Amino acid sequence: MTVTRFAPSPNGPLHLGHAYSAVVAHDLAKRAGGRFLLRIEDIDGPRSRPELAEAFRRDLAWLGLEWEEVPAQSTRLATYAAAAQELLARGYLYRCTCTRAEIESLRPRIGSQGAVYPGTCKTRPPEPDKPAALRLDIARALADVGPLEWEDAVAGVQRADPLKAGDVVIVRKDAPASYHLAATLDDAADGVTLVTRGADLFAATPIHRLLQALLGLPVPRWHHHRLLVDASGQKLAKRRGSPSLADRREAGEDGLLLAEQLRLHRFPGGISLASA
Repeated sequence: MTVTRFAPSPNGPLHLGHAYSAVVAHDLAKRAGGRFLLRIEDIDGPRSRPELAEAFRRDLAWLGLEWEEVPAQSTRLATYAAAAQELLARGYLYRCTCTRAEIESLRPRIGSQGAVYPGTCKTRPPEPDKPAALRLDIARALADVGPLEWEDAVAGVQRADPLKAGDVVIVRKDAPASYHLAATLDDAADGVTLVTRGADLFAATPIHRLLQALLGLPVPRWHHHRLLVDASGQKLAKRRGSPSLADRREAGEDGLLLAEQLRLHRFPGGISLASA
């Protein structure tokens, strides 16, 4: 059975890009006679606002979507902690006390997930009095699990090459888990068989595939859909003030019609799908 999900973070209102992603995931599940899940990813500290999660539910209902809600990330902290402890005990994680400014001062190369960490803390003595993140020793992990592949419903079978991302953070200094660890564990716990998300997360998937291999988790398929972009070619984003679904809903716009227009790729003026 196809089980897919929509997993927004309640740190800002949903916009048309989220609506498109939710409609794509919902329709993939329904066409296959499967399940469409809603998961609230709410472990971003004070930026996570419960009232926004409730607004998300109203937005999805307004679009005419039906879903099953699974436990929010804030209820799963013990699971994240246990997985991180296992990886740490097996030697796959190391403490990192570097600040973002320190890393940027080294002019690191840019990889699939942004600046590639140069491994400063991998070899220097630990500093127990400083706040530390936990990073994944990608090379060591790959040496143990061997070559990996994953399958995207759009792009086909891919070779997993997480080395391009460098030693990514698995447990943040300011949060109980990074996106990489939390989303990977959540998808396994929720029985997700098709991870539906935007193409901007395509490069994160090799890391998730590696975590699945290390933790003995089931391996789903992925579906990375194209993103909605504005007239300048930039993806729609909360931080750039893209018009919210809540504003459209409260202004009396027809949500069912909007969802149908998104299915037909008929977007409001200035918005289009990014090229593949």
